[in-house]
Amino acid sequence: MNQAPPNRPVIYLLATGGTIAGRANSPLQTAGYRAGELSVAELLAGVPGLDNIAEIRGEQVCNVASPFITIDIWLSLARRINELLASPEVTGIVVTHGTDSLEETAYFLDLVVKSNKPVVVVGSMRPATSLSPDGPLNLVDAVHVAASPEAQGQGVLVVMNDEIYAARDVSKTHVSQLHTFRSHDLGALGSVYSGVVTFYRKAVRRHTAATEFVIEQLPTLPRVDIIYAYLGADGALIDAAVAAGARGIVLAGMGQGGGTTEQNEALQSAQEQRVVIVRSSRTGSGRILPQSPAGLERGVAITADNLNPQKARILLALALTRTTDRQKIQQMFTIY
Repeated sequence: MNQAPPNRPVIYLLATGGTIAGRANSPLQTAGYRAGELSVAELLAGVPGLDNIAEIRGEQVCNVASPFITIDIWLSLARRINELLASPEVTGIVVTHGTDSLEETAYFLDLVVKSNKPVVVVGSMRPATSLSPDGPLNLVDAVHVAASPEAQGQGVLVVMNDEIYAARDVSKTHVSQLHTFRSHDLGALGSVYSGVVTFYRKAVRRHTAATEFVIEQLPTLPRVDIIYAYLGADGALIDAAVAAGARGIVLAGMGQGGGTTEQNEALQSAQEQRVVIVRSSRTGSGRILPQSPAGLERGVAITADNLNPQKARILLALALTRTTDRQKIQQMFTIY
């Protein structure tokens, strides 16, 4: 039996469910499985050798498929991470998560975690019971990154398929392929190969301990809805979002954030009712330049830079916990 090395880094594994904890009826089944069935103890038992990398302490935050992650779970998870990382003995955190909404949770944490210690979000595309699961090695890689001094101050990271990504930049780009997580605009930060963690660049946008967002006493997030732009769309969904109490709306616009004439009219009406509007792009990559203060004063919408609609929604919701000033919110989209 291998003896664990002394003075190992302490890594907390916070499990939320997802495919990495999924179970299927057959080892050949990689679709139609049940996500979020294995407990954190079962998850760790299925990955021999983790104790040789770090001292792993597991906690079950929830056990659900990632579309069922809620804002309450986000807030509880972030508060627990902040609590754990405040301890001098804790080196880093690994969060296991379903891939469908993994990028959203990772970016939320990137904006609200108040530590420079590593936080790594990891998942898998195949259930734990499949013939060739990707979860175990993804988890090993994630622990290596969380234990690495090079990961300090890099913000929240996503580790999948031997690659390391900044939470802000990465998205799920394919429904089933193992290399689904990509950053089309900016690429990976680094890689993990045979336990060796290598970073080639750093994320320079403000994150984690350098952000202004505080969630310790926050009961929930303001409602922000995403409206998709497409030919022939009218303003009905925008009007419905306003009626439902949305304090912000993100338009997943065509090209550089454009909507139809009817959508634009509805967005202008919403803005007149003090709803904050952000234009993003449905294309999946590319940057929408921020507006000048003079443009904002004339009623031009805030722009999302290169954040996709789902991440723009997160930043706008957190921004609205601090201010409703449109110029200040546009500045947030420039620095975060």
